Amino acid sequence: MDTALTAFTLLSAAMVLVMTPGIALFYGGLSRKKNVGNTIAMVLLSLGVAGVVWVAFGYSIAFDGSDGDQGGLARQFVGGLSQLMLSGTDMLAQGSIEDGLPDMAFSVFQGAFCMITVGIIVGSVSGRIKFGAFAAFIAAWVALVYGPLAHMVWGGGLIGETIGALDFAGGDVVHISSGTAGLVLALLAGKRRGYGNASYRAHSTPLVAIGAAFLWFGWMGFNGGSAFSLDDGVAALAISNTVAASCAGLLSWMVCDKVVTGHVTLVGACTGLVAGLVAITPAAGFVTAGPAMLMGAAVCPVCYFAIAKLKLRLGYDDALDAFGLHGVGGVFGGVMTGLFCVPELSWTGEGGLLYTGDPSLLLAQCLGILVTVAFVIVATLAIGLAVRACFGGSLRVDGHDEGRGLDVTVHGEDAYPAFDGMD
Repeated sequence: MDTALTAFTLLSAAMVLVMTPGIALFYGGLSRKKNVGNTIAMVLLSLGVAGVVWVAFGYSIAFDGSDGDQGGLARQFVGGLSQLMLSGTDMLAQGSIEDGLPDMAFSVFQGAFCMITVGIIVGSVSGRIKFGAFAAFIAAWVALVYGPLAHMVWGGGLIGETIGALDFAGGDVVHISSGTAGLVLALLAGKRRGYGNASYRAHSTPLVAIGAAFLWFGWMGFNGGSAFSLDDGVAALAISNTVAASCAGLLSWMVCDKVVTGHVTLVGACTGLVAGLVAITPAAGFVTAGPAMLMGAAVCPVCYFAIAKLKLRLGYDDALDAFGLHGVGGVFGGVMTGLFCVPELSWTGEGGLLYTGDPSLLLAQCLGILVTVAFVIVATLAIGLAVRACFGGSLRVDGHDEGRGLDVTVHGEDAYPAFDGMD
């Protein structure tokens, strides 16, 4: 057992676990005051459900390779079932996934990824979806979408192994999947009451900033820990690139805000920080500092357009812009990986177009993204329709509850009670 690598991975896992409460605060600040508690509760619900399903089914579906090639075509899409409930051989011994790393440590780290992925989906349907329906949806989604997708990308399956697409820390698995799933679920749920007429503004910009700070901190473990090595400097490179891209993204969004609205906003700065983090995630250990900063800066106008223009033009209600930020940003980062990947850092030996003049990796990246999007749309739609049928034909709370606010009607509590001396 490599004790240093194990300690680093467990520390990284703890940092990634902080990201889910971070996204809860980030989304909570962006929500309307009457729904802030419900939004945070739904993210915490995601954490709990995803964690349980990951232990029970998800890890085995994603990473169990005990059957080797005996699974045939099925192993392109899912792993085995011998490690349900994290059982099976060698979970505490030297790892079968990474040399010197116990599978149990690897499973905790990857489970934290699963939790934040499901938490991101909350942003698309905040303020209108039934609490129980969302719980049922994410339980099925982790087992039937996230687990298989993680296998396809990282577990020796279709996207990573056969197609040869690169995803260092979750461009496909985390961001594109959550953003796309959020959009599908938002379309199934329908628009918020008064959408297009009422004003929807962040009710607490300091809460947004606190959430962004948690995300920024946790993202260092998210990307750095995905190196699974302390010997070759890739972890340091990934963390350095993460800092560079996020700082460039923050500044870029400030410029976009100033040009478009005449103001530099706190919410915009925090959004730009996250956009830079999303864009660098698939490329964190594959590129150098210059391309990392370029990716962080360039993704912001793209996401800004998706959030401020495209959403209004197409009329979908992605409440807190999970798709506009994570879905669009993840696609951008995946494509840029195909341009800027340093051949010597590539897992497959294929370098980016701008280094080699060979479009092979760029084409693989694009194909991997297309497979991810298609798989997530079809599977999420099927799960969403099934859950909707089980919950009275609607994923939404009733109009009265939505108008009054979900904090009081769903949870029986108010995030900001009017104190009268009796509390």
